[in-house]
Amino acid sequence: MSPMVSIIVPVYNAEKGIGRCIESVLKQEYVEFELILVDDGSKDSSGRICDEYAGKDGRIRVIHQENAGVSAARNLAICQARGKYLQFLDSDDWLTPDATGLFVRAAEENNCDLVISDFYRVVGERVSHKGDIEEDGVFGRGEFAAHMMENPADFYYGVLWNKLYRRQLVERYHLRMDAAISWCEDFMFNLEYIRHAERFYALQVPIYYYVKTKGSLASQGMSISKTIKMKSMVFEYYNDFYKDVLQEEDYEKSRLQVYKFLVDGAGDGAVLMPGLLGAKRLGQERSSVNQDAVEGAGILMDFYRNRKLLEHYLDAAALKNDLTLYEAKLLLYLSGNPGVGSAKDLADAINISRGRLTMAIQKLTGRELIAAEDTKGRGLSITLLPAAQKILEDLAVAQNDYEQAQLAGFEEKEKEQYRILSDRIRENTRHVLRKK
Repeated sequence: MSPMVSIIVPVYNAEKGIGRCIESVLKQEYVEFELILVDDGSKDSSGRICDEYAGKDGRIRVIHQENAGVSAARNLAICQARGKYLQFLDSDDWLTPDATGLFVRAAEENNCDLVISDFYRVVGERVSHKGDIEEDGVFGRGEFAAHMMENPADFYYGVLWNKLYRRQLVERYHLRMDAAISWCEDFMFNLEYIRHAERFYALQVPIYYYVKTKGSLASQGMSISKTIKMKSMVFEYYNDFYKDVLQEEDYEKSRLQVYKFLVDGAGDGAVLMPGLLGAKRLGQERSSVNQDAVEGAGILMDFYRNRKLLEHYLDAAALKNDLTLYEAKLLLYLSGNPGVGSAKDLADAINISRGRLTMAIQKLTGRELIAAEDTKGRGLSITLLPAAQKILEDLAVAQNDYEQAQLAGFEEKEKEQYRILSDRIRENTRHVLRKK
């Protein structure tokens, strides 16, 4: 049976980071993938490390070749890939555990040819969230190209690794990396792919950790004349892309915006490097988990594991909708428990402090997601507003993922039995607590 996703990693002298990279793939919650590692003539122990992992997991295939460059390595892997989708990963980088699953869900539920995601930029121990498209929903080719025109030389659009591609399109039009160029070769592939794709989806969740910094063209031994020639060639391709995608009248109106690529791409490097605005310490960008508690015994550890599992799935919905985890918890609670109550009881119910509850209410009120008022003696009255509906749908998906994770491996009969027993336990608990 063919895997759903072929994850492709070119490897060259990456012994320091390749283990972390591979581990992040093997820890994916979505398991229907093959991992293709292409050892591009490494002179260190990278090839041996890849072989060792392949010996332990049948989903991994290792290809060894003489050094031919990253584009040739990716092309070889594409030729041997069997998945419905292609996902790319660089050997210095790593994925969040939900990366491939979120990619596949977005592609399958929206019948998309390309899914593009936010990512994390890592510098030392600092990490920042990077994205560009903030609109939700499916885009046509023209709409996606219009977004790309705003920031044409941005990493978000230029690289391979924050995207999921439909392999059928790649094969139908025999799309490959151009091994003859060493600047914007990823972007050139993307432009050609976009010419043939019809439906696009922007996943507004960071699922990739980018840490590798490419050297400048000068450091690659590129002469000034050759650099200018290469950049001119890339621009002409970019310009022709918009002539093809846009109607003639629309192209003439957008000509200055298209030529913005010349300005944005004028630096001595690849596509524009994201900065570290709003950076956090690495490890604090998502809900953290105490591994000792995960393995611990006792009823309190059971409560902890359940809470952390729910937070794990709420994280993606919160990030997508620019919410803190506390704000996401509050909205999830309100979706099933509207009415009036004291701030103390509400904070206790969702397991956050009074201060964080107050901040969450203020933020959600400011975004017109809720309406809150003090009923003077009866407590807070909080009402969900229509603008919250789309977020509630994302939170409902997260809750369903949480429940499915708990029941993973159960047969249908076992799931039904579990629901019955859970209802009885819930009612027994209510019976005791109603007496307090």
